[in-house]
Amino acid sequence: MLRKIAAGVTAVVIAASLTACSSSGIGGGDDGQKTIGLAVANLQADFFNQIRQSVEAEAAAEGVEVIVSDAKGDSDTQVSQIQDFITQNVDAIIYIPAGATAATVPVRAAKDAGIPIVTVDRNPEGAPGDTFIATDSVAAAQALGEWVVEQTGGTGNVGVVQGQIGTTPQVAREEGFTAALEGSDLKIVAEQASAQWAQDEGYDIATDMLQSNPDISVFFGQADALALGASAAARAAGVDVLVVGFDGDVAGLEAVRDGNLAATITQPTQGMGKLAVQSAVKLIDGEELPAEQLQEGVLTTPENVEPFIETHP
Repeated sequence: MLRKIAAGVTAVVIAASLTACSSSGIGGGDDGQKTIGLAVANLQADFFNQIRQSVEAEAAAEGVEVIVSDAKGDSDTQVSQIQDFITQNVDAIIYIPAGATAATVPVRAAKDAGIPIVTVDRNPEGAPGDTFIATDSVAAAQALGEWVVEQTGGTGNVGVVQGQIGTTPQVAREEGFTAALEGSDLKIVAEQASAQWAQDEGYDIATDMLQSNPDISVFFGQADALALGASAAARAAGVDVLVVGFDGDVAGLEAVRDGNLAATITQPTQGMGKLAVQSAVKLIDGEELPAEQLQEGVLTTPENVEPFIETHP
């Protein structure tokens, strides 16, 4: 009991550092209610926001309290936020790393404190969560690449606008897409990494690529925001380029419907958030879970996009 009370007092002091919180804002309630800390990489991204909404909805359904923090893309900030969760004595942590840098620190800190941790979308190399939930990005990116091969007849020059180098989705999407191009005459002629997976970065990177490689015929943005930026850059340059993305963000899906993106991969963000809460509760209760719980990403084109816009999986 004393541990709970002390944690609660500390939580009041540090509550201002959290971007949103439950009605009490204090973890580890002494009424038996479970409390989960949700550490989000960047709530400006639609993908992460959808996961947050799903986590909050499932937690409400299960009577679990949720405290949310937003790292705004900064790994050092996120390390501090998760230390706050530990100080507040939360019962479990759902962790979406803000980047590859320092990503292992929160996992090790949580485990040292005996707090189970569920990693989502990104799993720190060398310090994985107790269970990892993500889309099977290798398989999905390969399906996307095979679709590109089919659409182009297997010929052309490809520019890849990468996500944050070294993060789990960046590595997996690179692997799957590149594997799909093997044996075709589609050649990757340019690759450049973004820092924040942001649309303005996609625009700038694609603009530079088109200036140095005007014969680019395909852009693969490793996230929808990057692809949307690349699409805008191609339109500004007055060139006809096949642009594909990954995520199934609302803006990305609408762009597929409107013809500004040729295709994307729709990730089951609502399902991932729900599964993250269910997994956290099971870990709190002492159950063992698989090291990885990979979900299917769906190749989404103008032919099948409408249902995903109406109801995101």
